[in-house]
Amino acid sequence: MKNFVFISPNFPETYYRFCVGLKKAGFRVLGVGDQPYDELNPALREALTEYYKVSNLDNFDEEKEAVGYFERKYGHIDYLESNNEYWLRKDSILRDLFSIDTGLHSNELDDYQRKSYMKKHFQEAGVKVAPYMLVSDLESLKEFAKKYDFPLFVKPDIGVGAEESYKIKNLEELEAFYQKKDPNCQFICETFVTGDIVTFDGLADIDSNAVYFTSLECPPSISDILIEGGDMFYYCNPFLDKKFAELGKATIKAFKLKKRFFHIEYFRVTKARKGLFKVGDIVGLEINVRSPGGYSPDMHNFANSIDCYDLYGQVMADNHPEVKMEPKYYLPTGARRDNVEYFYSDEDVLRTFKNNICNHGRYPKVLSGVMGDRFFMAKFNTVEEVKTFRDYVNRRVGYTSSGSSSNNKFNKVADDGNICDNHIDGA
Repeated sequence: MKNFVFISPNFPETYYRFCVGLKKAGFRVLGVGDQPYDELNPALREALTEYYKVSNLDNFDEEKEAVGYFERKYGHIDYLESNNEYWLRKDSILRDLFSIDTGLHSNELDDYQRKSYMKKHFQEAGVKVAPYMLVSDLESLKEFAKKYDFPLFVKPDIGVGAEESYKIKNLEELEAFYQKKDPNCQFICETFVTGDIVTFDGLADIDSNAVYFTSLECPPSISDILIEGGDMFYYCNPFLDKKFAELGKATIKAFKLKKRFFHIEYFRVTKARKGLFKVGDIVGLEINVRSPGGYSPDMHNFANSIDCYDLYGQVMADNHPEVKMEPKYYLPTGARRDNVEYFYSDEDVLRTFKNNICNHGRYPKVLSGVMGDRFFMAKFNTVEEVKTFRDYVNRRVGYTSSGSSSNNKFNKVADDGNICDNHIDGA
């Protein structure tokens, strides 16, 4: 029996299902986490052969001791994964230390973590990328701006989310950024791309083929949400056009992904940039070699009528599952913040969309800054129904959605306006 060490099987909460899938596929599943054993989901406890509690998953020495304990007790460790971007590098170092020959190793991570390295692989796949430079000195930045014009976008070359990211609209803002930037962080500067975020998500087999694939559409972007204080709203769209699907498959091949989830982000251009992009162009943004964050794997399942957790176990066990993704639905998740008053109550949402709601609850505190505090996940047959759901869930007291699919701004209207007279009964 092969030994699979799963790091943080209790967070996000639904990740226990990965362990269930691995056990079903024949693995001995060994968990390392920071939650007391008695507080773990009963299904997780059932899936684990043994659990090692550490005081803090950021304490590398504790985690190393946990893996060493499992190796001494059960023999060589065959797999070690967390499926979490935050621990991607630490996972790779543990694989190096314990001679685990599966998964990514530390000398391979630049291709999957440095945005500057990612660009060459996108280009190998035939995907357009934004012109860029690594920030070194102010004069080079000014030359780049002179060549490509404003706006520009600056972010860490290695980083998750929109932290330390800046849209720069003029020379004054460029100089201000350079003066205040963290000198210990390597930044990348790109031409600004105006567009909606679309993703190519799924699971790659040992031959870098997609076992299944789907897409998330994310208007607005995370950076817009943080800047404007909006509400997270995004949806799973399993109805991919052939050209985009082929670009996604080519990207997996170019990155040589094997037995891993992928969450690849692209822009679909909504505003042309002379000499660079036309409206409708697909532009590569970045790749994440793990499942999409939060409860997005559950969105994959509901939208495509699959069980990605079970498929993960089969792929890791070198099986070749045949996947039939039918029926398919548009699957949005709308979020709310505790410090905002919404026009419709949570009870209104649950009552109005009672035949559509698949899941609802609260995000963990660590995710709430970006994701929001509460979420509602629902399935629909059309994009128009998705937009109605968005306008209903995200409408705030004194405001209504502007109706744009590419932003989350709100316009003042009278509070007695009704934007959802037609309730949606069933998917």
